[in-house]
Parts: sequence; structure tokens; C-alpha cells
Amino acid sequence: MISIVFLTVMSLIMNSDKVIFNFDSPETSGDWTTVNDVVMGGVSESRFEINSDSTATFSGTVLPDNNGGFASARTYLESEFDGFEGTIIRVKGDGNIYNLRFRTDNNFDGMSYQAKFKTDAREWKEYKIPLSDFKPTFRGRTLSNKPKLESKNMKQIGILIADKQFGRFELNIDWIKLY
Repeated sequence: MISIVFLTVMSLIMNSDKVIFNFDSPETSGDWTTVNDVVMGGVSESRFEINSDSTATFSGTVLPDNNGGFASARTYLESEFDGFEGTIIRVKGDGNIYNLRFRTDNNFDGMSYQAKFKTDAREWKEYKIPLSDFKPTFRGRTLSNKPKLESKNMKQIGILIADKQFGRFELNIDWIKLY
């Protein structure tokens, strides 16, 4: 009995990662919404789909028409996450650069914290991003004199493609964790 308790305690200590999305059930998939450049007159389109293999796909087309150029998906975080130092996301991409974003409020618009990661085309890869790498931004501009991102303040998570990466895109997501 003592060895079982010891092993359980040790496994909790050794595995301090917290899965926040793994897409294997409605409870762990989130309620993702797309927000594209149509909010400012653009014509880009995207969708966020949960797949039968317990992954999710964020895909669509980014177009420059009408001063457009971005597509995004986001969801609210249902739990409070205190004491984490970073995030890990496992994705299979298309060679594009994506922004992982966190918001510290429940507003539709406003400041977010973002970190970029460049995907490898057609290959699953894990990206471990410290919270200190997330920069405060507003509509693509980096802000100064803002507090650092802390896990206890995270209210929304999102993924964005922008930066004149026009054309079709597809990002498959296996899971997202905090560490």
C-alpha cells in the first residue's frame, strides 16, 4: 500500500503538466470561435473543427483583399491556472508561422499576449513556449509598459495566422498543455 501511494505522489511530482485541451471529448475540446479579418472589411475565412481522431484542425484562406490578412480561432478557458511557467502545443502544420495568444480578460477585442511558432510542413512537433516569451500586443503592434503574462490571469486562448501569409493554411492540433 505504501509503495502505491509513493508511486502516485511521485507521478504527480514528475508530471506537473496540465492538459488544457486534448480534443477527445466535448469537455476537453472547448467551444472555439473563429474571428477573421471580416470584422474590419476583409474577406479571409477559417474554420475550427474537432476531428474523429481526437485532434482539431484550424484551416482556411487568408486573403489581402480590402486590407485584410488574418484569420484566428479562440475559446475561453474554463479553469484557473495558477503557478505555470509556460505552454506546450503539439501541432502538425503547413510551414506557416502561427501566433499562440492568451487574453487576460473576457472581452472580444483588446490586448492579447502572443508568441509565434513556425510549423514544419506535414510533421507533428511540440512547441514549448515560456510565458515570458509572450509579448503584449494590440492589433499587431507590440505594447510597452504592460505586466508580464501570468498563468493565473489567462481567460482566453487563441491561434492566429497573419503577417502577409496569404493563401490556404491548415494547422492540426493534437493537444495544448501548461507546464
